[in-house]
Amino acid sequence: METPFFSIIIPTYNRPERLGECLQALAQLNYPRDRFEVIVVDDGSQVPLDSVVATFQSEIELVLLRQANAGPATARNWGAQGAKGEFLAFTDDDCKPAPNWLRVLAARCGEAPGGMIGGHTVNALPDNLYATASQILIDYIYRYYNANPARAYFLTSNNIAVPAERFRAIGGFDTSFPLAAAEDREFCDRWLRCGYPMIYAPEAKVDHAHHLTLSTFWRQHFGYGRGAFSFHKVRSRSLRLEPSPSVIQQIKVEPLSFYFNLLTYPFVQTSSQSPLLLTVLLFLSQLANTVGFFLEANQAASAKVSNG
Repeated sequence: METPFFSIIIPTYNRPERLGECLQALAQLNYPRDRFEVIVVDDGSQVPLDSVVATFQSEIELVLLRQANAGPATARNWGAQGAKGEFLAFTDDDCKPAPNWLRVLAARCGEAPGGMIGGHTVNALPDNLYATASQILIDYIYRYYNANPARAYFLTSNNIAVPAERFRAIGGFDTSFPLAAAEDREFCDRWLRCGYPMIYAPEAKVDHAHHLTLSTFWRQHFGYGRGAFSFHKVRSRSLRLEPSPSVIQQIKVEPLSFYFNLLTYPFVQTSSQSPLLLTVLLFLSQLANTVGFFLEANQAASAKVSNG
């Protein structure tokens, strides 16, 4: 059986050092060099990335595309347009895939033809309290929604692989989201509604180095809340339901046990950070998420009234 060809697509914005580290990791993949390409899509960075990319062009097949700033969803879709691979693998510029990343994805793609494969993201900044809290939240969500790895429900876009033909057939990522938040959630939801399988493969690992402070942690989860409202609005329209503001009434709220288990989750995890501080930050993340959600809902309602 021929080794599958992958197109690795990386959206990037104003993080040349992180991009360089990501490309260095990809240059160390133990996968045949003639069976993958890397497509970097510069989403309107202020700093030119030519020198960063040029460093690795003798080691891997590497293409740099540019677009006016429009967000990672648009960047991923543009990278996918001209991709040569039968499979598209997505990661982010602040991620470093493990050397066996593509081999694992290739094996899993062979086991589940036509499926989306998603791997495990590891916090590369364990000494950063806020990055640790954010990763623990993702780990908990994966444990909750992907309890059966063969029937996963949510995978983040920094570590997934999909058949290129199916990605294009369903229209790629939805570019209507105002922020880099929840477009992967919407993509997973649409993928599943098309009847396509989604598999969680924790052995496909990437290190994620997302440095956060208290203010950027709040902004991140505030943005997730805004994105969550956009997700429900888009989903309600695609299902031919009444759009916002009544979309709020259609949202399925998780049981209280979901939030209780979330807040106690740090106490059953191994971490160098204080479980109590992590719990406080998880509570803060949910507060920020809620504020962002209802602010976006209020703006949508005001816009609807203004437009008559």
